[in-house]
Amino acid sequence: MPNPVRDPCRHLLQALEEYRRRWPEEDEVVAHFQAMLADRDDPFSRARLTGHFTASAWLVDRRGTRVLLTHHRKLQRWLQLGGHADGERDLAAVALLEAQEESGLPGLRVERELFDLDRHWIPARGDVPGHWHYDARYVVHAGADEQYVVSAESLDLAWREIQRIVSGGDGAGTYDAALQRMARKWLQRHGNDQ
Repeated sequence: MPNPVRDPCRHLLQALEEYRRRWPEEDEVVAHFQAMLADRDDPFSRARLTGHFTASAWLVDRRGTRVLLTHHRKLQRWLQLGGHADGERDLAAVALLEAQEESGLPGLRVERELFDLDRHWIPARGDVPGHWHYDARYVVHAGADEQYVVSAESLDLAWREIQRIVSGGDGAGTYDAALQRMARKWLQRHGNDQ
């Protein structure tokens, strides 16, 4: 009898292989994601305390020159919008939902192709032990209305120039390596013409 946790993941497995072909230098992170999918415990549930899937949105403005970032309340850093899968197997849908909830922006649309993958350690907090986040990142496009609403999960939100993220910082501070990697991928995809 097929495992009900893994069977709905066929699309994600295919997406990981496509991602590996586009970014062969990221083979190791793809292998981590594939191993997570093969695990017997449900990797889409945050109850899996050693690690679980999350999804994030590289939420770009209409011109594709800015990305909406959150000053994350718990982590105290500027990051892309995103959150836990909480049982949902469609990580692109999770990224879109998180972008909608955290920004309040109407008319968002998600690209179904994986844009970036990141496996990162989350330190222990309260009664939740330290654990791995396996974050699948998707491009989300803003609609005509770019007036965001700051949610309770954020200290602030801000549109940031993608070119400045690549250079490492702007008046708001510096950006981590994962944000810089996504900014480089975005500019590479658009021929650095921004």
